[in-house]
Amino acid sequence: FRIMAGKVKWVTDIEKSVLINNFEKRGWIQVAENEDWNFYWMSVQTIRNVFSVETGYRLSDDQIVNHFPNHYELTRKDLMVKNIKRYRKELEKEGSPLAEKDENGKYIYLDFVPVTFMLPADYNLFVEEFRKNPSSTWIMKPCGKAQGKGIFLINKLSQIKKWSRDSKTSSFIAQSSKEAYVISLYINNPLLIGGKKFDLRLYVLVSTYRPLRCYMYKLGFCRFCTVKYTPSTSELDNMFVHLTNVAIQKHGDDYNHIHGGKWTVSNLRLYLESTRGKEVTSKLFDEIHWIIVQSLKAVAPVMNNDKHCFECYGYDIIIDDKLKPWLIEVNASPSLTSSTANDRILKYNLINDTLNIAVPNGEIPDCKWNKSPPKEVLGNYEVLYDEEMAQSDGPDRDLRSRPGQSTGVKGNRARDSGKPVLTTWK
Repeated sequence: FRIMAGKVKWVTDIEKSVLINNFEKRGWIQVAENEDWNFYWMSVQTIRNVFSVETGYRLSDDQIVNHFPNHYELTRKDLMVKNIKRYRKELEKEGSPLAEKDENGKYIYLDFVPVTFMLPADYNLFVEEFRKNPSSTWIMKPCGKAQGKGIFLINKLSQIKKWSRDSKTSSFIAQSSKEAYVISLYINNPLLIGGKKFDLRLYVLVSTYRPLRCYMYKLGFCRFCTVKYTPSTSELDNMFVHLTNVAIQKHGDDYNHIHGGKWTVSNLRLYLESTRGKEVTSKLFDEIHWIIVQSLKAVAPVMNNDKHCFECYGYDIIIDDKLKPWLIEVNASPSLTSSTANDRILKYNLINDTLNIAVPNGEIPDCKWNKSPPKEVLGNYEVLYDEEMAQSDGPDRDLRSRPGQSTGVKGNRARDSGKPVLTTWK
């Protein structure tokens, strides 16, 4: 399981295409090779086997892998919410200003995950919440599945009871973690472009959790539904209206195979700047970066920070019509399958840039190397948060109350709005 030193090199275009397209179908694949080193991009199951105490396998200092052993603390839907809730409570106990609430009891700075319950464990709590607003719509997702599988929407308690009855025949009630579900308040006022719902897929590389060091990839994209959005209850079962997953949308009659129903993040930013203004657009992206950093901080204490590991996560963010971003889920194995020509270029560059940060300077891998890579090797990545740098700048760096909007990744000067707002990581 050696990692290749230096840039990704492909023998032929055919080999590159075959390897990437088969990424999700094999336990691991050889992504690149040169004369001396190989890089194997492993699936989560392969990582589980590598770190299993039963195998007795030990990685050497020149071997690094692309997942943390218990990445699921962030990438399982139920555990992500559980860890964020725990993080909030711990900050409250410490009296941190981060955990400040408004007059309605909502977190001012940490309200970025829709109200979520685990089923069947939190069924009574869910019913209590549902009855406060019986006209609300909720979305149910199996915790351990991806690509939109097993997801459905409900707006009546009777639908939950029917699901629970049906589940008994499939051993759901048995204590099987694979069959656990989460139910979240559905964001029924998404920001629409051309009348269609979309979400953001953003790539975030974590090289270490303690101290936390993470990078944001600049070439993310939006995924659009093929059918115009409607909150009508008659369309609750139409997944082409509600779910942005390409695995679902590509089966729709209106799916476009040329652009794949995708926009680049830079195009989204231009659109928002022209329709909503530059200031609110910058604020939106600052808030998205804030969400990502806080979600990583929430799991950092429980993550097995093995020195052989790095990880590239796929973050899914939905923006509502008030330009408030919501964290929907985090993917441990964001798809490297290319559905369009632009996709192929983006994902090739993503792998290339990720390797150059994991193994800078094209040298033999060394897991003891714990320095920040030089800027020239970052490619399309930019530093999102570096805990060591933050601490060296003083304890108040991570949270400063001052007029203006939060300062973004590039350290833009805040505009004076007269309201004290968090300055996130710069």
